[in-house]
Order: sequence, then structure tokens, then C-alpha cells
Amino acid sequence: MQGKAKGRAWIYLGLALLLVLVLFVCVAIGSVRIPLSALVKTLLSPLVNALGDLFSLPAWQEFAQDVPSTWRTILLRLRLPRVLVAMLAGVALSLAGGTMQGLFKNPLADPYILGVSSGAAVGAAAAMLVGLSWNLLGAFAIPLAALAGGIGSLVLVYSLARGGGPSTMSMLLAGVAVSTFLGAVLSLLIFFSGQQLQQVVFWMMGGFSGRNWLHVAGVLPFLVGGSIVVFWHSRDLDALALGDEQAYYMGVDVERVRHRLLWASALLTASAVSVCGLIGFVGLVVPHAMRLIGGPVHRWLLPAAALAGGIFMATADLLSRVILAPMELPVGVITALVGGPFFLYLLKKRRVS
Repeated sequence: MQGKAKGRAWIYLGLALLLVLVLFVCVAIGSVRIPLSALVKTLLSPLVNALGDLFSLPAWQEFAQDVPSTWRTILLRLRLPRVLVAMLAGVALSLAGGTMQGLFKNPLADPYILGVSSGAAVGAAAAMLVGLSWNLLGAFAIPLAALAGGIGSLVLVYSLARGGGPSTMSMLLAGVAVSTFLGAVLSLLIFFSGQQLQQVVFWMMGGFSGRNWLHVAGVLPFLVGGSIVVFWHSRDLDALALGDEQAYYMGVDVERVRHRLLWASALLTASAVSVCGLIGFVGLVVPHAMRLIGGPVHRWLLPAAALAGGIFMATADLLSRVILAPMELPVGVITALVGGPFFLYLLKKRRVS
């Protein structure tokens, strides 16, 4: 048991270090070449200056003064918020996917496949079409609209699948049906979008271009709220994996916990979709990969999936920028190229027919 805990601690450490490394690499790479020394000084200057103030070391205030203001603007106002938004979206989708897989006892469960992402997209697109944009008001109104759409689609999928028991096949069929219907609703919204056509279509393709600190501030409260609920009930997820009856005898209020986790999953999905549009398969690939590495215990799985999700999404965003530079690929294309074959592999492995 101690060996397992030690091994998982090393995995956490490795993921955390890799997350920091990916952050620096993604911020460093762009159309404007900025030396690594300038990057390090710019990113560390707030911490160094704070320590200088704390210990009365005025010389430390000169830490990043030799970095041109143009470079600091590019790094702090353009690249860093974009990378942080990508990481936060990856964390949210990975946590939502890991929670759904545990809740439904189904490794194929995912916000994208089950239609939750489509529902959140409908809500966010509707908010944009009534005139909301990413200003001070829209930073909270758009995620709330996405949350309403995500919860509605999740409840619909779950109720449709529950009739014959939430099996793999019934969940997939319900998810496909709801996603198809919501896709038609999205097309209808785009058709009537008028002046907001470009904004909605660009957002629907999925990506992080133009994301700023307002997007970070908009997604963070929803991500934190959903994460607290999910982590709080991680032990309950382990109990639910044994079956509802067994979980009940272990002291879990099955229905209440299930509803809380469904709401939290929709909240996490909405927070991501509201800032990046439709990006699929992150919640499928990342939790399953972490489950293969460290096992199915959710107290371990969910934090590992959160770290790995940030790494995966930031890396996908980096690839979308450099593969066809100076053009940008939609990030959803990158994740689909990875997640699509992985989904087919899982489907074949489970012999779903």
C-alpha cells in the first residue's frame, strides 16, 4: 500500500513539473522570438519583486527592467492568459470526464460524447446572439447560459438512458441523439445570427485565439466550484463504482450524491465550453490514460486527470499554432485526431454491439 502511495506521489510530482515546463514552452513559442532569459524574468518578476518588498531588497525591483516593454506586453497580455485559459479548460473537461466515467461506471462517458458540451454550446451561443460578449457582464453571463444548456442536455441524456438502465449502449445512443438534435439547434442559431455570425462561427470551431485575462477570470469561479464538489465526493465515486446498493450500505446518499456530481460535471463542462467552444474527447482520453497509469481510485485519479488535462490542452493549443504557422488550426481538430481513434479503440475493446 505504501509502495502504491509513493508511486502515485512521484506521478503527481512528475505531472506538476511537466505542467510548469509546458507553461513555459507554450508561452515562449510564437511569431515573435523572445529569448528564454527574458521569458523567465518576465514570468518570475512578480514573485521576485514581492519577495524584494517583503525582505526590503530594493535591488530586486530591477529584476526585469532590462526586458523591453513590447516583449512584456506580448508575454503577459497575449500569450500567458491564452495558455492559462487552455490549461483551465483542459482541467475542467478532464475532471468532468473522470467524474462521468465514475458516475456511470462507463469509460466511454465524456461531456462531448454524451451531449453535455453541445448543450453548453447552445446556451453560450444563445447568450452571444442576444448581444452578450466577453466584457465584464458577459464574463459571467455566458458561462451561466452555458451551464443551463449543459445541465439540460445532461438531464435529458440521463433520463433517456435510465429507462433501460444506464448501460453503455443506451448512454451512447441517447448521447448521439441529443447531440444530433442540439447540433441542429446550433445550426439554426447560426442561421439567425446576423451580425454575430463571425463571432459565433469562430467560437464554434473551438480554440483559444484572442483569449485574455477576462476569460481567465470568467472561467475560474465555475471551475473552482465544480472542482470542490467533485473532489469532496471522490470517495463516494469509489463507493458508487461498487453499485448503488453497496454504496448505500456504505453510508452514501446515492441520489443526492449523483445529482450533485451531475451538476458539478455540467458546471465544469460549461466553464470550458464558454471560453473555448466545442473541443471534444479531452474528457475521454485524459482520465482513461491516468486510470491506466495509476489505477481507478478517484482520490488519486481526479487530481492526476486535472494536471494531465492542463498539459494535454495546452500542448494541443501549441500544436494548433505551429503545425500550419502562421495559420492556426482549430484546437478541436487536434483533440479529435487523438480522441477519435482512442474512442474507437475503447468501443472495440468493450465489444459494444
